[in-house]
Amino acid sequence: MEIMNNWLIYVIAYLIFATIFTQFFKVATKTLKKAGALTILLQMTAGLVALLLCPLFGFKFPTDISVYIMLAISIVFYAITDRVNTTVRSGIEASTFSMLKQLSTTFMIFAGLIFFKEEFVLTKFIGAMLIIFSNVIIFYKKGKFEFNKYVLLGILGNISYTVALFLDVNISDNFNLPFYVALTLMIPALLIMIFERIKPSEIKNEFVNGNKKAIFITAISWGLSIIMQLRAYQLGNVTVIAPLCALTVMTNVIVGYLFLNEKDNLVRKIIAAILIIISILLIKI
Repeated sequence: MEIMNNWLIYVIAYLIFATIFTQFFKVATKTLKKAGALTILLQMTAGLVALLLCPLFGFKFPTDISVYIMLAISIVFYAITDRVNTTVRSGIEASTFSMLKQLSTTFMIFAGLIFFKEEFVLTKFIGAMLIIFSNVIIFYKKGKFEFNKYVLLGILGNISYTVALFLDVNISDNFNLPFYVALTLMIPALLIMIFERIKPSEIKNEFVNGNKKAIFITAISWGLSIIMQLRAYQLGNVTVIAPLCALTVMTNVIVGYLFLNEKDNLVRKIIAAILIIISILLIKI
């Protein structure tokens, strides 16, 4: 079906699932007992959801060993990102987290300039500065910056995510897409379980004592949002898709206001969301 190869369909689906994911993840963290256990529970469930979609995509696997090496290293950083972000999500509003997450775009630009000696482009630099400024608007209150542990961990998570992305560029094209997504969710879950020494009983308790509806919706939307975004990038033009995907910043402000009662600093959030969307447009020109 031609419609299944239309990148716009996948972008719209991504915006829906990514917004649902951000909102319900916040709800899920309200009953968490152990952040690492919740992260593992969500990652494994999201990975299983992705595996169910494998028959809908062509099966292919790389023969170059370097692809597997780069994937393995990137998975370590994905594990750090996912684990840190669970703690961050529990401590800040869903709409605020969505904006903070855009810092990874800024870090990608700076890393390209510093480590890969990419050409300096004024519009990209202005876009990066706008993303930083939009976060300043959110966290600058009463004459001072609110740099609590959640904000600092959020910045750490974005740095880790940036490293993973640099290592992971174009790797997904070499795999069956849902299988690739499952790998980047389930293997990090195993790493977190090993290094945090989290017992299966703790993961079970997180589910039994948690908000089961929020957990299921978060996990399902997580797996689907990643697949939709990657598929959109495979089919369309990055310069068009990236700004459209950034609209999740605005959708999370609106949905957070309507359903999570996130009414603090609403005007600031709207201004910051608009600046972020403009910044992505400038970066992708």
